[in-house]
Amino acid sequence: MPAARSGADPAVRIPAQGGPAADPTGTADAAPTDGDTSGAAAPHDPCAHGFLPERPPVRSMIGTWTRLDAMAREAAVAPDRATALDVVGRADRAEELTALRQRVSRLSPRNAEAAAMRVAVIAVSCGWSALDPQAPAAREVANEAFLELWAAIAHRIDHDQFVALPTLALHNWAPERKPRRHIPIDQLARTEQLVPIVRWAPEGQPLSRLDRLMLAATRLEAHGIWLFRLADTLAGRAPDDSSTPTALRRLVRIQHALRAQLHSEAAELASAPATDQQRAVLGALAEQGALEPPVLQAADAVLGIGGRRLGEGRRQHLRRHLPAQHRAWLSAMDRHCAPVRTLAHRGGPDAAVYREAQESLIALRRTYTALVQTAAAPTPGPLPEAA
Repeated sequence: MPAARSGADPAVRIPAQGGPAADPTGTADAAPTDGDTSGAAAPHDPCAHGFLPERPPVRSMIGTWTRLDAMAREAAVAPDRATALDVVGRADRAEELTALRQRVSRLSPRNAEAAAMRVAVIAVSCGWSALDPQAPAAREVANEAFLELWAAIAHRIDHDQFVALPTLALHNWAPERKPRRHIPIDQLARTEQLVPIVRWAPEGQPLSRLDRLMLAATRLEAHGIWLFRLADTLAGRAPDDSSTPTALRRLVRIQHALRAQLHSEAAELASAPATDQQRAVLGALAEQGALEPPVLQAADAVLGIGGRRLGEGRRQHLRRHLPAQHRAWLSAMDRHCAPVRTLAHRGGPDAAVYREAQESLIALRRTYTALVQTAAAPTPGPLPEAA
C-alpha cells in the first residue's frame, strides 16, 4: 500500500479532472449526435465523481434522434401503459424506430448514454422493464422494432440491464441555469438547481414525485462523492492500521450527512403530485431490484452489509443494473476491503467504530427506502392535465 494513503485525508488523492473545460451544461456537444463517432470513453475514476457521468448528460438531441426524445417525453406523461404503448406503436408504423436502429452505430458514447436514458423511460412506461430485449419471448410481449432499437443501444453501450435507476436518474438531469464557469460534475450537481431532461410531469405543471425522487438520487450521488474516495482509501488497509478507524469515522459522518440530505428531500417529495402510472413505474423497478442507488452499493462494498445480510447472489442481482466498469470497481472494493471487514468479528474500539459505520449505512438505506415508499404512496388526486 503506498505510503501516501497512510493517515492522509482522502481529499489529497482526488485525481485532477480530465479533459477540456467543456460547456458545463452539456448542450454544446449535443449537436454531433447523429454521425458523431469521436473518442472512446476515458477510463472511469469513481474517486473523481462517483458514478455520475463525467460530464453533464446530453440535454438536447438533434436529427433523427429528436423523435426518440419526443417519444420518451410522451411516454413519461402517459396516463397509463396503453397510452405509452400507443406512442411506440405509432412510431413503429411511421418506421421511425427502424430509422433510429440504423443510426445507433454512429452515436458517440455520450450520446449513446443519452439515447439509453430515453429508451429506459419508454421501456418502464410501457411496463417492459423486466424484459431481455434479445430474448425470443420478449417479442410476444413488446414491440419488435422497439426491442431491436433497445438491443442495439444496449450493445452500443455494452450494458444490457440499463433500464434502472442509474440510467433513469444519473443521465436525466441538467442544471436549471448555465453555470458561469466550468466546475467538477459532482460540485455542479450539488450546488446548482437541477431539472429533469425528460419530465414525468407535463410541461408547465409542478414536478411529480417520480421526478423529485430521480433528482434526489442524483443529488445523493453528488453528495456521496467522499464515500467513494474513502472506499478507495480503505482498500487494502489492515484492520489494525492506525488510520483505519479514522477513515471509518469519516465514513460514518458522510453517511449521516447523506441521510440528512434525504430527509431534506422528503417533505417536498411528499407534497408533489403523482399518478397511478408513475407508481406502477416505481413498483416495476422495485420488483426488479433496480432502485438501489450506486452510492449505497459503494458503501456496501466496503462494509459488507448486503453480502452478509442478503447473500452474495443478491448483491450481484442489484449490481447488474450498473455499467461494467462500475461493477468491476465494486467487485474490486469487495476484495480489497475484506481485511477491514474482519473487524466485524473482533472486539475493542476499532471494531465498535466499524459496527457504527455498518449501523449508519443500515439507517441510510432505511431512509432511502422510506423516500421511495413516499414516492409510491397514493395521493388525493392525479396530476392536472397539461394546458
